[in-house]
Amino acid sequence: MKFIHFRQTHKKLLFYSLFAVLLASFILLSGFVLLKSPEYLDLHISKEIQEKHSENLNTLMIGISWFGRTPISIVMVILTSLFFLSFRLKKEALFIAATLLSGILGLLFKIVINRPRPSKDLVILLEETKYQSFPSGHVLFYTVFFGSLIIIILHLKNIKFSLKIFLAAVCFSMIFLGAVSRVYLGAHWFTDVLGGFILGIICLLIMGYFYLKNNREASEDILLK
Repeated sequence: MKFIHFRQTHKKLLFYSLFAVLLASFILLSGFVLLKSPEYLDLHISKEIQEKHSENLNTLMIGISWFGRTPISIVMVILTSLFFLSFRLKKEALFIAATLLSGILGLLFKIVINRPRPSKDLVILLEETKYQSFPSGHVLFYTVFFGSLIIIILHLKNIKFSLKIFLAAVCFSMIFLGAVSRVYLGAHWFTDVLGGFILGIICLLIMGYFYLKNNREASEDILLK
């Protein structure tokens, strides 16, 4: 019992420490984008990524970014939640449905920080955008949605290990390529993407904590009966 208590205390300490580091990083990054112009860092990274333009790559990046559009992302969340419900996985369905809240959070930060989008005189614009730039809503959604899927996939016991690795790798790829696509298309600066990723991990930590906690408590109740 003492070992179990120590282990749980250690996990909580790790959770709170990671949360504090991520929150501080997001606050510092928000301050950086408010005080510094894109020429200090973002413009150089955008030029490096956009140097490798090609028709095939344009099509790929537009296709990957398409999943992050608001109507498409909502449909993805609803269909995925219904998929889990069809297998009576109510907690997993609720976990996925909750990812939509990240969009509201991201929009609030966009309004507060009010950072302009990259302009055509600075980068190549391959996508028309609206709303403010920081943080990237696409990357925020990709991180929370595909990150939630990774947690669920790794947690469920009736999935083969090899399939778990494959599905988790696909989800990781979508998060990474989604982030690259936003800079490649000229829709965001690198720091916008980084901000969306950090905020997404913060959301994922909180949501994942309650999901895993509820599942652990349910398992303990079964063992006690």
